Parts: sequence; C-alpha cells; structure tokens
Amino acid sequence: MNDQAHRTKVPVYANKIMSASIPYYEIPEDSMAPRIAHQVIIDEMNLDGNPMLNMASFVCTYMDEYGEDLILKGSRKNFIDLDEYAITYSMQMRCVNMIARLFNAPLSAKEEATGTSCIGSSEAIMLAGLALKWKWRERRRKAGLSYDKPNLVMGSNVQVCWHKFCMYFDVERRESPMSTDCLVLTPERAKPLLDENTIGICIILGSTYNGEFEDVKGIHEMLEEYNKEHNLEIPIHVDAASGGFIAPFLNPDLVWDFRLPLVKSINTSGHKFGLVYPGVGWALWRERKDLPDDLIFHVNYLGGDQATFTFNFSKPAGQIVAQYYQLIRLGKSGYRSILETGMKNAEYLRDGLREMGLFDIVDKAHMPLVAFSLKDNHAKYSLFDVQDRLKACGWIVPAYRCPIESKEFIVSRVVVKQNMTRHMCDMLIKDVKNAISSLEEETKLMGPTPTSTAYTDEKAHHFWQLISKAIVKGDIGHRFRAERTHGVC
Repeated sequence: MNDQAHRTKVPVYANKIMSASIPYYEIPEDSMAPRIAHQVIIDEMNLDGNPMLNMASFVCTYMDEYGEDLILKGSRKNFIDLDEYAITYSMQMRCVNMIARLFNAPLSAKEEATGTSCIGSSEAIMLAGLALKWKWRERRRKAGLSYDKPNLVMGSNVQVCWHKFCMYFDVERRESPMSTDCLVLTPERAKPLLDENTIGICIILGSTYNGEFEDVKGIHEMLEEYNKEHNLEIPIHVDAASGGFIAPFLNPDLVWDFRLPLVKSINTSGHKFGLVYPGVGWALWRERKDLPDDLIFHVNYLGGDQATFTFNFSKPAGQIVAQYYQLIRLGKSGYRSILETGMKNAEYLRDGLREMGLFDIVDKAHMPLVAFSLKDNHAKYSLFDVQDRLKACGWIVPAYRCPIESKEFIVSRVVVKQNMTRHMCDMLIKDVKNAISSLEEETKLMGPTPTSTAYTDEKAHHFWQLISKAIVKGDIGHRFRAERTHGVC
C-alpha cells in the first residue's frame, strides 16, 4: 500500500500519524487527512471539562439543532460588512429594538432604538463606560471645569471587566466594600463615594458572587436627591449581563431599567440567559443623545457609508442571527417557561443543600442560581475540598473568595441553566453528600486541616491535599515526594 492509500483508507487509529507526536509549537511540514486531524482534536478536547456539567459558568451550553445550524451558516459572514449583508444587519437592529423595548426604553412605536451587538458584555461595558466618561467630560468642559480626575462608583462585587475599564481608560475605581451579611452595593454604601468627578454609578442586576439583584430603584432615588442637592447630573449604568434576560420575564413589575430616568445605558449577555452560545452581548442606551457622537466612526471602504461604534471590527454573524432566532422562536412565554423551570430546580437544589445542615444559603433566589457557604462553626475542611471531590465526579462547582477585607469568606455557586434537570439536581445532591462523607472520613484519620477554611498559603493547602490522599491510599512514598516537591513540611 502506498503512503497516500495508507493515509486515506486505513482505520483512523491504525494510521501511522497516530503513533507520532503532534507538534505543539511548530506547524508540521506535512499535511494529514481531515478525518485524522479532526479525530486528534476531538480526542484532546475530551480531556476538557464537560460543559453540560459546568455549574460555574453563566454561559449558555444548550441550543437546539436549528439554532446551532444558524450559527454555522452565519459564521461564514463577516458581520461588519453591512452593505453586503444588509439583511443580517437588519436582524441585529431587530434584536436591539426588541431588547430595548423589553427594557422599557422610551420609544415611540416605530422609533429606532440605540444600541449594538458586542462580543459579550465585556465589550458592551467598555462602550457604555466610555459613553459615561465622554458625557461627563462634555458637561465639565461646558462649565469650564477640570476633567482630568474621573471616577466610577461600584460595589466590590463587580465583574473584572469593570476593573479593566477603569485601568484601560484612566478612571478611578471607587468600590464599596462587601460584608458577609450584604454582598452587594446599596444606596447607603454608594452615596459617600460620589462627587462632582463621578461619571456614573454601576449597578449590577445579577451579581457574579451570589446572583443577587442590586437595588437599582433605591440607588436611583438616592442619586436623584444627591444630584438635585449638588446640581449634578450623575447617571446610572445597569450591568444586566445575567439578569437582563431574567427580570423582565420573571418579575416584570421590578423597576430597574429605562423606566428610571437616570438609567442611561444597560448591557446584557445574549450568551447567558439570552440562550445563545458565546459570545454575544448587547449594549443599549436610553436615547440617542446618551451615546456621544465622538464614539461613532463612519467608514465607506466596505461599500456605502457605515457607522460603527464597537471595538471589534470583523466578527462572525452567527451568534447575532441565533439571538434573533431565539427571540422570535421562544417569545416571552418561552423564555418565561424556561426560567420558571430553572427557578423551581434551583429551589429544589437549595432545599437539598439546606437539609444537610452544613451550608448557609447566601443567594436571594433572584435568578436560577444557588450560592452557599460552609457554616461558621465548621472548620474541618473548606469548599475548595468539596470542589475537588465534585470535580472527580465530573461536576465543575467553583469555590471562590468574596472580596471582603475583614474576613475570609468562601462561597460556592451552582448556576441552574436550562439543561440542569431535576434528575441532575438529585445526582448533584447525592455527589455533594458523598463528597462530605469522604472528607469527614479523612478528617477522622487526619484531624482538622491546619488552615481550616482560610487557605492563605496555597502551597500548604495543596500539600495538605496530597498528604490526605496519600494516607487514605496508604501511599507513604507519595507523602515524602510531596514533602520534597513542595518544601512545606
């Protein structure tokens, strides 16, 4: 058999390429059959975590076959070429108008909303933050005042993209601290941070740490009084990355959106509870005047005049088309049904964790999410240990430290997405119980972990895990290898 026949006709795993290493840092000299390259990559991707069991992520991990097909077909189109793909652009603007009206933008029946698709909420936040800064600078210039010390007020529970915005665009980050009894920004916490250089307040609808909706209306009322007292025009941006596709369907009477006049911009993630694969986000402004002209660029080298105000230029159209598909396919009743099911399953999981008697629930049941911490009197092991045990079963359930200066406060989070069924909740509860039993058995043999729930020395924590596993397995040699490797004994 000649080489070409060998490469194309033999079974995949009998191909001689399968007995050679795949280059990491250099493009190989020779090509390989597509079925071989495909199988090599599939085999390697199998070592990733299972996205269906990734409880850490808010990101959508399930779409039906029609949505997936539209993503593939749309990916062939470079969305920025608006003149060539005018229908796809029209679909984007239909999404912008639907979502803006979902958020109660003050628009007439046929008035065009102001907004754009983005590569997730991170890009949307950058654009909205720049709009806040530009509008503040414009007001300061007109008043003949300095504009070199802008600041942005937020809670310390903000997502890291807000830190990036402040760093990248030279804005002072004024963060209100969190406490174990209150993990969000409040009117009382925000007010002392305000001054004439504040470009806006960032309020979160669905905190990453515990899924809680911050009190947008309460902060708005405080800010109205503050602006009137100090003759200022400080606006609000609502980071609704997680909650933007939840609150309008589950709690339409909750006032958090453009019904509040100081809410000038909102971002939301289509790839979270908008039910589209990553990455697509949406940036929306209350009115056209809230988006500064300086942020809009016009180009004509793709055919016709095109206005653009995103950071990314080229991007595939697939996720935008898929968002339009989900909006028209599901409708309000479909989104509501999916979210109600998620909320019921989240409550079932929450009750199952409560019954164990080991956990405090720290979420507010504002969204399909369960956040919990170990009770204060529990010092045998930490949620990091529980995380490790669950990972061995395939579950990805994150443990993380909340940014509270006065106390080490560790929380775990389970995002109950649409593919998280009641049966899967039962399996997770069972695996949590098994993880606890395993840890309890280890602590009986070992005694409590010296660092308990406060692992300030990561090397020591990792060493302790190695020692625990070594003793349970009877592998004393493993223990001494751990001592030698980590040097912490």
